[in-house]
Amino acid sequence: MPESASNLPESPPVTPASESIGSAGDAPLLGLWTECRLALAFLTVLPVRSAEPPPPLAAAVRGFPLVGVVVGLAGAAVYALADLLTLATSISALFAVGAMVLLAGGLHEDGLADTADGLGGGDRETRLAIMRDSRIGTFGVLALVFAVTLRVSAISFAGFADEVALAIIAASAGSRACMPALMYMLPAARGDGLAHDAGRPDRRRVIDAGALGGAAIIGTLGWSAAFAAFTAIAAAALVTFLLGALFRRRFGGYTGDTLGAAQQAAEIAILIAFLVTP
Repeated sequence: MPESASNLPESPPVTPASESIGSAGDAPLLGLWTECRLALAFLTVLPVRSAEPPPPLAAAVRGFPLVGVVVGLAGAAVYALADLLTLATSISALFAVGAMVLLAGGLHEDGLADTADGLGGGDRETRLAIMRDSRIGTFGVLALVFAVTLRVSAISFAGFADEVALAIIAASAGSRACMPALMYMLPAARGDGLAHDAGRPDRRRVIDAGALGGAAIIGTLGWSAAFAAFTAIAAAALVTFLLGALFRRRFGGYTGDTLGAAQQAAEIAILIAFLVTP
């Protein structure tokens, strides 16, 4: 069981984001198709070949929300098929979530579990060490159960099959648009690893990714559900900001695992926002 952090000092300041090694801020835009291929290769299990040598992942963040559309389409298609077979909505929702997990290789769920375990560590170095441990702890298991239950429940009550399908796509795309914002807001928590190698995206890429994610939410939900769409965008932005503050304080920055945790939290926020707005 991780040691409590309540009586231990916080970690010293870390290198600011502007000084992170491997920044992609000065890299030329690759073109949306190239960025999507790189994002697909990293964020899914699809056999997509990227350029050799591959550019820093931060140079492809505009592709993140578009990858979310692909993953969401898979979940929506599975939900629609299950609905055609007249399965219970909860079972259809579980199949939809399972399809998205499989297509993404469980990448974000793994990050959520590791982040939850790491948050229980006593100091910064211990937290980061826990996150690198391949074993899953109690906090990680509980976080996964909680997240999957919330996603399945929100999808189950989202409405008719067509509305559910659109909500799944919106949540998948919008949540992945939040990851570049964290990469821009925070420095890499370690001097090596995925976050360090990914680099820091420039402001243009982050804004483009956010715009694409927002457009995906509005485009799928439609102007008839504009209030729900803008509520979902606001909910995802708020969750991203709060998690960014938490990750800075507890880890000194972001890691690949915290990006996965942020995606999961933002997806849940979008689904719940859609659920609770008229």
